[in-house]
Amino acid sequence: MQAPEEQTMPVRNGAELLLDTLTAQNVEMIFGYPGGAVLPLYDAVYRQQFRHILVRHEQAAAHAAEGYAKATGRPGVIFVTSGPGATNAITGIADAMMDSTPLIIFTGQVGTQAIGSDAFQEADILSMTASITKNNYQVHDVRELPRIVNEAFYVATTGRKGPVLIDLPKDIANQTTNAPFPAQVNLPQYQPTPTIDKKSVAQLMQALSQAHKPVLLVGNGVHAAAAQTEVQRFAQRYQVPVVATLLGLGIMATDAPLFLGMGGMHGTYAANMALSECDLLINIGSRFDDRLATAPQKFAPHATIAHIDIDAAEMDKVIPATYQLVGDAKAVLKLMLRSSAARPDVAAWQQQLQQWQTQHPMRYQKSATEIKPQQVVQLVGELTHGDAYVVTDVGQHQMWAAQYYPFKHQHQLITSGGLGTMGFGLPAAIGVKLAAPDKPVVLFVGDGGIQMTSEELEVIATYDLNIKIILLNNHTLGMVRQWQDLFYDQRRSATMFEHQPDFMKLADAYGLKAYHLTDPQTVATDLAAAFATTHAALIEVAIPALEPVMPMIAPGHANNEMMESD
Repeated sequence: MQAPEEQTMPVRNGAELLLDTLTAQNVEMIFGYPGGAVLPLYDAVYRQQFRHILVRHEQAAAHAAEGYAKATGRPGVIFVTSGPGATNAITGIADAMMDSTPLIIFTGQVGTQAIGSDAFQEADILSMTASITKNNYQVHDVRELPRIVNEAFYVATTGRKGPVLIDLPKDIANQTTNAPFPAQVNLPQYQPTPTIDKKSVAQLMQALSQAHKPVLLVGNGVHAAAAQTEVQRFAQRYQVPVVATLLGLGIMATDAPLFLGMGGMHGTYAANMALSECDLLINIGSRFDDRLATAPQKFAPHATIAHIDIDAAEMDKVIPATYQLVGDAKAVLKLMLRSSAARPDVAAWQQQLQQWQTQHPMRYQKSATEIKPQQVVQLVGELTHGDAYVVTDVGQHQMWAAQYYPFKHQHQLITSGGLGTMGFGLPAAIGVKLAAPDKPVVLFVGDGGIQMTSEELEVIATYDLNIKIILLNNHTLGMVRQWQDLFYDQRRSATMFEHQPDFMKLADAYGLKAYHLTDPQTVATDLAAAFATTHAALIEVAIPALEPVMPMIAPGHANNEMMESD
């Protein structure tokens, strides 16, 4: 992100200077929660009428900022106070780091003279977040504040994106200065744009022209690089089938002829068989995580591997690659599209893939007496024409949404991937809706996850955010219970909810419309009625307690060793 030109500023205190710097960085809103150490910041927010979204818990501030960032590609910004305010945000910061999501986190801190004295609400947040941020700072001189903020935005939004934290002592926020904005960011030790090896690109394209069973694997790095168009053009030109990771969904439309679906633990049969049988695997922007490469020693055993990633540290970390291209996905794909390499002969491969898709489609056991969650996702897809931002919490509902929603667009699925954070969904949906107020936003959440951040229903009510919340209630921690049934002889330890709140009354307490769906015969019309409202709605759907997510790959098994539904 380009820093503003250097200019002398009027005398401001640190808090005012911070907001001026955020304005120069085109920040349109902040998610936060006030406290003693950030009183100067909040006083400046009040006086400058800076748009601030008051969440009800600091963890939610981070998740809401993640939702905003995932939907827009721009950094989400949060303000939290010192001590417990900062530590409450740590889960969201770690979540952002795992999913390479750009955040700027401002934490309040006790005055500089009190640092290290165990002062009231003091916490060493720099040490705590060193491993879950791209960089973190503590401001010691108010004159350095504009430089630090601009550096933070630059680091967060370039290279492999991620969170950057700035710890601001209270006395620094009160100090005054007329320090100018720096003319540009100067970080010679940070080189986020690697030089792409054009020779390796040529070699890879030659290998593609000679392949008979190529597969393109697309991950979150394609979203980060805004390279959806290039992926689609490349796949079409060379007729290469495409498999997506969970965070790569939406890059190819679900119904695109070349798209095989999501790969990995709960992926489609065709996608996983393609990963297992391909002779050339081109990975763009995926880190070969353990939910995709479920058994690394058995992964793509017949394939030559090409790995394209902005982060050199990902090369050979999990799966060794013959062709290693460190660079931005869009830039590498543009070079690949300039190649004159011949299209590979993939007729027999496509025939095999079509056979797998036909013989092993995604399926579930329909019921005349119970509402099936897969059907709910499909119906929501029809009601929204596949155009909604789909936000999920974490668990079975997350996988059903990934499997059955008809995705079309980049950045369309907003979910917690690497950290798998329950409680993510509700605040993230808030961030998405604030980022895209004119777009439909649907949240799929379970009865476990919603209880972790249910206080954020008040934020939805306060700002009148039209979010449709699909609460799939099976009275259990479904995914954990599924593992207990499969691998622990059905010893359901602490995973069955014998008592729950009345979610209809909970919604009513916040002034939100609520619907309780129990009839499979009327579920389609009931959902349509709930979606017809122009305000938020909590739609609780009773689903079977023991409904599994299938297909599934058991721990330690290869991608072609799937358990399928009956």
